[in-house]
Amino acid sequence: MQDPPSYSLHDSLGYRLSLAARLQERRLDDGLRQLGLSRTTWCLLLGVGSEGLRHPSDLAQFVGIDRTATSRALRQLEAAGLIARKPGVGDRRTTEVSLTDQGREALVRGVPMAEANNAAMAAKLSADELDTLHRLLSRLTRGEATALERI
Repeated sequence: MQDPPSYSLHDSLGYRLSLAARLQERRLDDGLRQLGLSRTTWCLLLGVGSEGLRHPSDLAQFVGIDRTATSRALRQLEAAGLIARKPGVGDRRTTEVSLTDQGREALVRGVPMAEANNAAMAAKLSADELDTLHRLLSRLTRGEATALERI
């Protein structure tokens, strides 16, 4: 009988990346919940309000989610009064998204939460370590956009 292969879950890169991401996500979720937002709806608000994105397909690409999930989240934001959608100019088959006054207020209230969340994790690293981490994470994810579409 063969011995089972040896593999240390807690030492694996995937596990450690997932654990760090879950810690970051949970902290952000706790803050966003106070605003009635999820991470997905928050990211869409950022896409519209901070990045100037207006089309659902651009927002889907920005957040890294499929168009169906984007449409669902945009409906939630619209129902909450945070965004408005209207037919596109020149091509009425398209949709344009804009922030409402309530959406701008949610963005203003959410940014300090997101900044504090990032700062909580970043405080555990030196400036050089943080720079190195960002470079390494960029290297790990470079060229993987199509892999995200399958998630």
